[in-house]
Amino acid sequence: MKHGMQHSALTLLALCGLASVAISQGPPPPPPPPLQPPPIPLGNPVTAAKTNLGKTLFWDEQMSTSGTVACGTCHIFAQGGSDPRTSVANPAARHPGPDGTFNTVDDIFGSPGVARQDAAGKYLSDVVFGLSPGVTGRKSPSVINAAYVPALFWDGRATPTFTDPQGGGVVLANGGALESQSVEPPLSDVEMGHVGTNWAEVTARLATAVPLRLSPQVGTQLTNYIAGRSYPALFQEAFGTPDITASRIALAIATYERALFSNQAPVDQVPPQLTPQEQQGAQIFGTIGRCTVCHPGPRLTDDSFRYIGVRPQNDDLGRFAVTGQLGDRGRMKVPSLRNVELRAPYFHNGSMPTLEAVVDFYDRGGDFNAPNKDPAIAPIGMTPAQKAALVAFLKRPQTDPRILAGQAPFDRPLLYSESTRVPLAFGAGSPGTNGFVPRMVATEPPAVGNAGFTLAVDRANGGRDGILVLSSVPEPFGTPFQGVSLHVGLSNIIALVRVGPLSGVGPGNGFGSATVAIPNNPALVGTSVFAQWFVFDLTPGARFASSEGLAMTYF
Repeated sequence: MKHGMQHSALTLLALCGLASVAISQGPPPPPPPPLQPPPIPLGNPVTAAKTNLGKTLFWDEQMSTSGTVACGTCHIFAQGGSDPRTSVANPAARHPGPDGTFNTVDDIFGSPGVARQDAAGKYLSDVVFGLSPGVTGRKSPSVINAAYVPALFWDGRATPTFTDPQGGGVVLANGGALESQSVEPPLSDVEMGHVGTNWAEVTARLATAVPLRLSPQVGTQLTNYIAGRSYPALFQEAFGTPDITASRIALAIATYERALFSNQAPVDQVPPQLTPQEQQGAQIFGTIGRCTVCHPGPRLTDDSFRYIGVRPQNDDLGRFAVTGQLGDRGRMKVPSLRNVELRAPYFHNGSMPTLEAVVDFYDRGGDFNAPNKDPAIAPIGMTPAQKAALVAFLKRPQTDPRILAGQAPFDRPLLYSESTRVPLAFGAGSPGTNGFVPRMVATEPPAVGNAGFTLAVDRANGGRDGILVLSSVPEPFGTPFQGVSLHVGLSNIIALVRVGPLSGVGPGNGFGSATVAIPNNPALVGTSVFAQWFVFDLTPGARFASSEGLAMTYF
């Protein structure tokens, strides 16, 4: 798009946003400049090889210990660069909040990550989430247009100075917030790693990984780029040597993210493609709505940190945890409003399900007060028609159509976790003592050559022996066996793993896991496998309790 076209559109928005000022204080100041490509830090120049390497790494679930989470898992473009799993209706995305109790008013809606595991892959029961994936304590911000933001995360802890997480030296003195941000999730035992993950493990895993091996649909562009090469070969092309390091991973991912900027929304056209209702919303945005106080300029944000009364400030101290300044208690990053209609739910805790709810929140002046509450957050008193117009302006006019269409630069591979490759449960388990039914836990990819394929059992009788059975045939109708429903064919057993006494104490509290090596044999691709857990029990009339069955196909 030509810069002049963008500038004309932004001029209109600027005049709308400054209308109330112009009436009382004379002519408005010059409009903001058009949205240009984001700045590039010295020390990390953009190259095609580095951009493509970053794109590959960003979407590769092998970056995680379990092979189930990529950077892109929490930053899906069709969701505006945020997480489609984050929803007030999705129990798997619910965090209990500061009170530690689920289904209370302070619950947070974040991103499911990984189940708690040790370095050997053994499942560890988390005090909050058990054997289920942990959930982040904040909603994932958008990766789209993140390259403009001087300090990233809701609290701004990812600073412009990027320090090598392995060597400790300064890699980028300025402009490296994307690099600083990208090195945190791989080591988080909630987001991507096991307990105690380190960069040596991450880089060693990539050194032997087939790039995007887990993706069922890589796409032509990345397929042609990878061209059967290994990660060391891709790093050789991008950096001159095959060494895989944490800082190089960060430099590549950040380079790719700098290509993810949006400037082709209806507001960027000339003339702006706005309906009469959207035009009214644009005027409200800058006048009675007071939105431009925090959301000015072409990106509709000033990148400041503000406390606006979403929750009591002590629920999440936000910026204070970074600066230690009392005035920063509860302050969070002001996000851009570009593509905002795609990013529901809203705010740092994901508590507002719709933009309509967000507008109502601002119209009533927020929900909580504190000495540092932003003075712009005060009751407005908009009419229903004004609210509807404001919401209309925030939706379609701000959305870059390339994002929903999956057009470059917003094209991407399909994730393993989105595909039919994920193991599927079938049938029903059989209860043991006190009626507890053991639960199969299976999220890891059943990929040929996966020497650490781990299946777990939860909600069993603690202290009793557990047995994992893998078979090449199912018993889909739950054939009775020793008082339980049998879902695997015992005459075609592939593996039988007895794990001994399960961890935990008492009925419903037992858990354990078993690791099975899947041979690195291409002939196994397409082989169907069925699994089921059995737990020794003392329930009268039955020797065992059992989990549901699990069906999977090696790939």
